[in-house]
Amino acid sequence: MNGALFKNELQHELLAILDYWLQHAVDEQQGGFYGRIDNSNTKFPDAPKGSVLNARILWTFSAAYSLTGDPRCATAADRAFTYIREHFVDSLYGGVYWSVTSNGKSYDAKKQVYALAFVLYGCSEYYRATQNEHAKALAIQLYEVIQQKSYDHKEGGYFEAFDEHWELMKDLRLSEKDANEKKTMNTHLHILEAFTSLYNIFPDELLAKHIADLLHIFHDRIINQQTGHLHLFFDEHWNVKSDTVSYGHDIEASWLLLEAAETIGDKELIEQMRANALKMADAVIIGLDTDGGLWYEYEAAQNRLIKEKHWWPQAEAMVGFYNAWQISDQHEYLQYAYNVWAFIKQYIRDDKNGEWFWGVNEDHSVMQGQDKVGLWKCPYHNGRACIELIKRIGKDPPAGGWTSSG
Repeated sequence: MNGALFKNELQHELLAILDYWLQHAVDEQQGGFYGRIDNSNTKFPDAPKGSVLNARILWTFSAAYSLTGDPRCATAADRAFTYIREHFVDSLYGGVYWSVTSNGKSYDAKKQVYALAFVLYGCSEYYRATQNEHAKALAIQLYEVIQQKSYDHKEGGYFEAFDEHWELMKDLRLSEKDANEKKTMNTHLHILEAFTSLYNIFPDELLAKHIADLLHIFHDRIINQQTGHLHLFFDEHWNVKSDTVSYGHDIEASWLLLEAAETIGDKELIEQMRANALKMADAVIIGLDTDGGLWYEYEAAQNRLIKEKHWWPQAEAMVGFYNAWQISDQHEYLQYAYNVWAFIKQYIRDDKNGEWFWGVNEDHSVMQGQDKVGLWKCPYHNGRACIELIKRIGKDPPAGGWTSSG
């Protein structure tokens, strides 16, 4: 494997991912995109549609259009933005709904701040790609709502979830597997990601301060500086409420934090986040299996490794280890990125039905009961990894350029 071959394979993979979503996920009958498609590509037309999925579709096709110039990507991004604007935005109370019915009516009206962040993220990238002023206005509006409704003025950071009317909920969980706590690493990471994207189109001084504040929170509160892993759950006073290690989030955060510091141009934070990126990448190495893949989680209290390899940590590992190589020039990190890609090609990519499987078990059998398209299964992690790495590897594409597989 060399850089040119790696880039060429990633270009083909990106096109295959985009083609899958264009061919299978567009809901021509009810608008937008299907809420669920299983591993055999069976569509579920009555499945609810999630704001996170639609925001991630918006981000992916916007970023892909900026990279490739493929007009199909612009059309898909237009479709995603129009659907979000017409069906997910709560024009009465502000923010976005968690989900809508298959025909676009409010289904779960709770205000999960994680979802607001992703719609903000998607709208910011869509504006960068198309200069759609409505998207920029919505992105700024959501940023202001997050600051007004979710920011903790006493302890810093952001509260996790609210009901339709912006009252703090009793059940704050993003998913059933999460701890029911008022603050989470995951939501803070994706608020940071969204604010960073917004800063590219709205270089506001106060926004830069909020980004810097988030980076300080990660350094001081969320990253365990002894182990290099992330703490995942906290109460409102930042007391740690979990000892689970999420290898995928560790390696994802390692490059996103540095990207945020570089975007606002804070030299001190850039150096701090470069050091954190290497510390976190080093911490994740223990989660790599001999086949090149990255295990899912480690539960420290039970000394229990969750022996599953989900699709999204593999995608983030490619970028995170490549980033560590760029910072350090240590070849081992580059080799880890190549090894993960080899694992993806062998076990995670579905060469029969397209896209990537949700994940595989310890024996490499495909995890059952999971989907290709769903509230969480999206083109964002794998699509973004391809886009990010293509840009990092170099500006000159290999001979042959961009061609569509479908």
